[in-house]
Amino acid sequence: MPLLLRYGTFPLFFLGFNGLALWLIAQAAPDWSRYALLLAAIASMLLIERRIPWQPAWNRDQGDGLKDLLHGVVNTALNYAGLWLLPLLTAFAPFPSLWPAHWPLVLQVLASVLVLDAGITLAHYASHRIGWLWRFHAVHHGLRRLYGFNGLMKHPVHQLIETGAGIAPLWLLGIPAPVAAALGFCVAVQLLLQHSNADFRIGPLKALLATAEQHRHHHLRGGSGDVNFGLFTTLWDRLLGTLQTPDAVAPRETAQLGVAGEPDFPQGYGAQLAYPFRTR
Repeated sequence: MPLLLRYGTFPLFFLGFNGLALWLIAQAAPDWSRYALLLAAIASMLLIERRIPWQPAWNRDQGDGLKDLLHGVVNTALNYAGLWLLPLLTAFAPFPSLWPAHWPLVLQVLASVLVLDAGITLAHYASHRIGWLWRFHAVHHGLRRLYGFNGLMKHPVHQLIETGAGIAPLWLLGIPAPVAAALGFCVAVQLLLQHSNADFRIGPLKALLATAEQHRHHHLRGGSGDVNFGLFTTLWDRLLGTLQTPDAVAPRETAQLGVAGEPDFPQGYGAQLAYPFRTR
């Protein structure tokens, strides 16, 4: 079973959950069916993390469970709100004729993933270099462990900035509503795969895709984590010169995580919302 989970987790989420979501959208299934599927994906990842943990201690609540849940609910709502608004704004899109609406749904979703990945990666990269952006982004790094739910642990202001950077070009191109719905689901699944505490492997695909094998290096405390900014792919990190291969030593201890110079980073939800406005 551990071996099956180690090499089967990625296909289950990347192809299984995403593929089923695309099928539901193609069948015009009600929205609640995708939300139920997303809850099933989250529950599955939490179970897999307990069967093949990267760091067993990170599966235990460290006084951060409620705070992470609040971040997850708020930021998932913001993600979907932005993507729901896209179809409403397409009437004002300046270049709708450029969107490949004649392509099959799966190819349109893949195209939207690449466009979104570029915008979010650049916003993420800038957030490590521009002071006021970093103050908001630091909340995502002020953690004590890495596990699937961490992908949604972001300050809502930074969530809006990153999401806006990703969806703005899609709005310009007039992305259709079904593609936007599928993209929102794919983002949620990718965040689970990227921050998972499961010791799953993706083989040669680790050179192309930004899953946990790549992204753990980004959460190393201090400058050593100034790498691997991509959400879906390693393409933009290669172009930026910020790609760190999974062969390097990845963090396994809480002391290796967090914000440099702030060992007592606030852990309450309210305190984290206030953090960017109280520090310089």
